[in-house]
Amino acid sequence: MSSSLEGRVARALATWFGCGLSPVAPGTVGTIGALPLWFLVRGAGSLGVLATAVVVTFAGIWSAGVVARKSGLKDPQTVVIDEVAGVLVALTVAPQTTRGVACAVLLFRLFDITKPFPARRAEKLPDGWGIVLDDVVAGIQAAIVVSVLDTLGVLS
Repeated sequence: MSSSLEGRVARALATWFGCGLSPVAPGTVGTIGALPLWFLVRGAGSLGVLATAVVVTFAGIWSAGVVARKSGLKDPQTVVIDEVAGVLVALTVAPQTTRGVACAVLLFRLFDITKPFPARRAEKLPDGWGIVLDDVVAGIQAAIVVSVLDTLGVLS
């Protein structure tokens, strides 16, 4: 792949097709931008959503790394594919109801913004790994809380 084409593909993926270019709350816009993809794959069940999250994670590690290197920034604000990967992880266990999806999205954003251990540690990984994996960890943390809330009947 030519470097020009590589840069364009990486930027399109990393910004989640422009969501990361939002002048206001690009991370939140990227998170919401993941919902159409989730809607398309949710019929495949939790394993289908998880498989999609894994594919997005690896695409994100690559594309975020390319964009970070080209921009000279450690974690460019325009890169939001990490939010897409993380929220898909959280949605893997969420009940497919408005309450379940809203809870997963809000908890993911809470954990993504606050970065409780070990998310903050994952952020220190090099290149695209650190950009993406802290959000995947936040997604796992959100998924755990969503699972507990669902088990307790709070999301019914």
